[in-house]
Amino acid sequence: MQTIEDLKAELKKLSAKATQAKMDLHDLSEDLPINWQMIPEVAARALDAFRTLEAKRAELKQLEAA
Repeated sequence: MQTIEDLKAELKKLSAKATQAKMDLHDLSEDLPINWQMIPEVAARALDAFRTLEAKRAELKQLEAA
């Protein structure tokens, strides 16, 4: 079982990853219609990053409530 401190450190890394995924999606949208074929791949990375981040935040909240 992870400690609260471990989870907070992991959340910091996941947050940075999610922010980068968001920026990649933003950059792609600014360059449209160039590389429009990359939309599903880049969007999937962003979706996965934010889904993982949200799950870890919920895990931390649950751990802190215990």
